[in-house]
Formats: sequence, C-alpha cells, structure tokens
Amino acid sequence: MNILVTGANGQLGSHIRRCSAQSRHSYIYTDINELDITNPDAVQNFVHIHRIDTIVNCAAYVNVDKAESEEAMADKLNHIAVSYLAQAMAESNGLLIHISTDYVFGGNHYNTPCNEDEPTNPTGAYGRTKLAGEHAILRSNCRHIIIRTAWLYSETGKNFCKTMLTLTATKPTLKVVFDQVGTPTYAGDLAQAICTILENGLDQGHEGIYHFSNEGVCSWFDFSKEIARQSGQTGCDIQPCHSDEFPSPVVRPSYSVLDKSKFKSTFGLTIPYWTDSLHVCLSNLGYPAGETHQ
Repeated sequence: MNILVTGANGQLGSHIRRCSAQSRHSYIYTDINELDITNPDAVQNFVHIHRIDTIVNCAAYVNVDKAESEEAMADKLNHIAVSYLAQAMAESNGLLIHISTDYVFGGNHYNTPCNEDEPTNPTGAYGRTKLAGEHAILRSNCRHIIIRTAWLYSETGKNFCKTMLTLTATKPTLKVVFDQVGTPTYAGDLAQAICTILENGLDQGHEGIYHFSNEGVCSWFDFSKEIARQSGQTGCDIQPCHSDEFPSPVVRPSYSVLDKSKFKSTFGLTIPYWTDSLHVCLSNLGYPAGETHQ
C-alpha cells in the first residue's frame, strides 16, 4: 500500500515518520515544498503518479488566534485543501485519514467527555474551518477516518509543553489558566495509533469519526505544574488564574475532554495516561529528573 503523509514536517507527521520506519507499506512524506495541497491539479497528479492508496492528512492551519484575522487562509488549508484530498481519494477509492480538533465543540458547555455524536458548535475561525473540512470529507463520499484530537504536543515544533519548559526555566513566577479543562495528547501516541491501524488493515464498517487524546483530565494549570515537576524545573512559582486575565480574539473551549470509547473498542487499542506520555516526551528531550506519579 502506498501511503501519502501530508504536513509531514509537523509534530504528528514527524512521529509518523518514526513509527512507520519498519512498515511493510510504502510511505511518502510531503510538506508544502513537495506538494501544495491547496492546488487541486497538483493533488490529483501526485495521487495518480505515485498510485496513492491512503492519505494521512496532518497539514493544517493551527494558529487559533491568528485565524480570526486570517480566516480565508485558514479555510484554504483546513477546508478547501481537505476537499481536494477527499475528492482524490473518492475518485481512486482510497482512504483519507484526516486529523481534526476538539475546537469543533467550542460553543458547547459540557461537563462529561464529548463523544463523536455530540452537536458541534465552534466559536472561532479555526474551529469553523476545521469543521468545514470534516463536512467536505463527508460530502465527498470517500472512505475516511476523521480523528479529532486535542492539546497536541511533542518534542518538535511549537507547542505548550515546550513553551512551559522555557518559561519555567527562565521566569520566577507564572500564571496559567485553570478554567479550561481537557487532556494533553502526545503526538507520538497518536502517530503510533494511526500506524497500527494502517498495519492491521481497516475492516469494513470501521470508517467514520473518532476521538483520540491521552487518558485522564487536567487544566492548563495542572499540565504546567506537571511539566515543571517532571522536568525538575520547580523553581518557578506557577499560580492558577482565570482565562479572562489573558484576553484572546477567540473563545476557547472551557471543557473539551474527548470520549475515546469508540476508538478503543473499534481498533482494540489502549491509550496511555497523559502523565506517563509526558514522561516519555520529556525523557526524549533530555529531562531525566521527572517521575510519572506523585
């Protein structure tokens, strides 16, 4: 099977490279320099020339705040480009694995984990454009797996974990919001899950929308405290604060814990607890001081 991974230089794409190193399938990795997915002819030609059977779309416009002033650009990558990938797979009877987001639920007020059938209600341009991408896939009738994830971090790129490592090492005090609750997702775990699904093969009836994050629940404040504790950088005084102390052009979800029951039961996979996965990431970054539990 020939598998195209778009956005391959990002957090998730980088981990898929590692997970797929010993795969029996042939992986082709592209980013903007190799394939412009906003060009429909380029997508069609690439799929045809390389005989692509599956696309794993890791490409996205992910700057949540900037999307408010650049919604057309966000829509081009999160929606229009996705429609081109979906159409290419529909025409070749291929499979599209697409990464979506918890932000499709931004305007809903939940207090229990969100399952895949909950009504969507995004509050900002990022969530709207990602939801539009989901709808484009559904309209195309291509074979698909849409995976909504949340709070993605890894050893590479710009993410909350790496930002906190820098801040806790350089700041005497720090305020972090405690009124936004979700679950951190280590990109390595999601990449491994995707590669396992592809190695095992997709049974009929397994297509659809799924949720994936690590297990457990925390606030951004809790996440920050655990990053500092496990990295051994405990000299910074981290204090909880309300989100309105940090004005933003978009309202972020106050509760976006995802229910992973469907994913686990369908694919027979277990998902690591978030503090354990954080320990793996920090160890890979060279922080051996941490422990996984209090």
